Amino acid sequence: MNAKFGLRFLELESQWKEIASSETSRREAYTGAPVAHIETHLILGWCVKARHLISSVCGKNSEHYRSFVDAEEPRSYEDSPTLFKRVLSVFMAAKEDFEGGYLTSIRNVVQADVFSDELSQADELVRAGYQAPAAVIAGVVLETALREMCTQREIPVGKLSKMNEDLAKVGHYNSIVQKQITALAGIRNSAAHGKNDDFSAADVAAMIRDVERLLSTWLK
Repeated sequence: MNAKFGLRFLELESQWKEIASSETSRREAYTGAPVAHIETHLILGWCVKARHLISSVCGKNSEHYRSFVDAEEPRSYEDSPTLFKRVLSVFMAAKEDFEGGYLTSIRNVVQADVFSDELSQADELVRAGYQAPAAVIAGVVLETALREMCTQREIPVGKLSKMNEDLAKVGHYNSIVQKQITALAGIRNSAAHGKNDDFSAADVAAMIRDVERLLSTWLK
């Protein structure tokens, strides 16, 4: 997905250049003065695609998205090429930050896709009667997510129990969620040590759903 977004940035940059090259000169209706002009429908179509990309990559609450929406608003007495250049400046800033790896939301999107694939595999294993491997996979996904959250918050990465405690301590989630994670980790540990009598297939299926629910909150 990261590569797909990168390709889309390049495509829209190329399209911008093509549209900008269509600039013509018209006479102002009242004064007869020459005015630079680009067809409005071309600008609108490009802006819709660019805005959608920035929303997907940066998020609608990002500075990039808000600045792009603001840049789309026409100013008094400005020509269409000026507006087009203004939205491009925001678009290129988002592109630069994306390529430099400075956007957290795209990292979350990619990470969410990886986690989803792993949990789907775990779900299939449960259905096939292999609940222990499924529990281990779900546990690894959970621990990886905790590591990521600790890294983002400059919390030392360590054992799952310590990361869980530290994340709750800084208020990333409450004590109820902390206890849920402790219980999920307990199932993973039992599975990893061959203590299959400590859990059932239903327990592991519920574990997978709980991990999915937690991730949907953390990575949204």
